[in-house]
Amino acid sequence: MSAGFALRAGVALVGLLALAAPGLAAPKREESPTLTRDAVNAAAPEAPGAEAKDRGAKDKAAKPERKGARKDDDPDPLIVKAQVLLDRARFSPGAIDGRQGDNYRGALAAFAKAQGLPEPKSLTPELFEKLQAAGTGPVIAEYTLTEDDVRGPYVEKIPAKMEEQAELDAMHYTNPREMLAERFHMSRDLLSALNPGAALDKAGTVVAVAAVPPLERGKVKAKELPQSPKVTRIEIDKSSRDLRAFDKDGKLIAYYPASIGSDEKPAPSGEAKVKGVAFEPDYTYNPKYQFAGVKSKTKFSIHPGPNNPVGVVWIDLSIPSYGIHGTPEPEKVGKTESHGCIRLTNWDARDLALHVERGAKVSFKEE
Repeated sequence: MSAGFALRAGVALVGLLALAAPGLAAPKREESPTLTRDAVNAAAPEAPGAEAKDRGAKDKAAKPERKGARKDDDPDPLIVKAQVLLDRARFSPGAIDGRQGDNYRGALAAFAKAQGLPEPKSLTPELFEKLQAAGTGPVIAEYTLTEDDVRGPYVEKIPAKMEEQAELDAMHYTNPREMLAERFHMSRDLLSALNPGAALDKAGTVVAVAAVPPLERGKVKAKELPQSPKVTRIEIDKSSRDLRAFDKDGKLIAYYPASIGSDEKPAPSGEAKVKGVAFEPDYTYNPKYQFAGVKSKTKFSIHPGPNNPVGVVWIDLSIPSYGIHGTPEPEKVGKTESHGCIRLTNWDARDLALHVERGAKVSFKEE
């Protein structure tokens, strides 16, 4: 973990309860937040039958009311915890958001299969125990913003049109909120929900973040690649929208949700090989791509940065103009189409790039 981390285990906050006596109005209660660092760290699935037993006991007494209860569309503390644990185990749920989405369910199913367990409909106590065994320590940590975090550099706005993006000196983040969310593999909404009212533009502000290996930036020397465990084979499933990385013994060592191709530019079929890796790449648009909304008839380039169209990494494939790369919109990975290539979150793309061997086999699994 980077400097500034302080991992602190906690216990769940208990809301204030009040019993309404017959004929009397219930006393006013203070609202208690349901999504906090301590609540997420303490979250655990109920054992089979526990909920019914607990409910039966409560029915014997007056049922307490609780204000500030979590709404159905609020991030779920238990799902946040499971997503962090999956991320640590390299079964990526995409952007950690505390919601029951396809990326979360796909990562959960892939992890269960790797553990020899049946495909789950939801997070079971047995699966949760396996996840906890794969990584220790609290899942939500505290991070203190530095002067560099606040200073940036940032850009005021990323233009929607590629031609206008080419006019920027760099494709930086637009603000500390976007930067922090991506650094710690989170959705921006979850970052805000965990830190209501936090001054993200001031050094010294302490925020709650997912306790995952933070996204690093910058180029990596070729002699330092690939890192262990080494990826020798990649399988890309077009129907389930995911990418699986295997070692030389056929062991699954990483799972990532992916956006794969589009009607405009379908993803390739068959097999390919990894030719090389580029960190912090430029993006060059070729008019022959004929992307919708791009009117330029000549080539142009867009400078590096996390908001570059291919994100912070380009993994070049042996099929011309195709690659595996990052994205400026991590929360859309696995949910939207790509321009023919295989799009991962920036943190997943960089993780794969650090471990994949030159010449690794890439197979496209058809629907």
